[in-house]
Amino acid sequence: MSAGKEAADKAFARGAYPHLLDGTRTVDKDTTLDAIAEALSFPDYFGKNLDALYDCLTDLSWLPAGEHVLIWSGSSGLRERDPKAYLAVRSVLSDAQRALGPSGDRKDSRRLTVVLPD
Repeated sequence: MSAGKEAADKAFARGAYPHLLDGTRTVDKDTTLDAIAEALSFPDYFGKNLDALYDCLTDLSWLPAGEHVLIWSGSSGLRERDPKAYLAVRSVLSDAQRALGPSGDRKDSRRLTVVLPD
């Protein structure tokens, strides 16, 4: 079983909503933003930049209430091809996860967990 599938199964088993992000498609910042937007069904107004990524990740109002787990399998591909883009996207993912975490500043009925299984 792949690490991404295993992480998705664990998320589903605890009642969370898994969202798989295929790292083979994340070759630069733009393709990574597109892949995240697709995985989490971002609305059409998503601005396709890092600020808009944070805004959408800390909103998630179009998704059902509960925990949403973004599983980015193959993230190492972007880290190797474009380390600067990888660090920028990872930073936004970490900040959004913290904001929607149990002690975060965005109290909502939705939580975000980010998993990089490899």
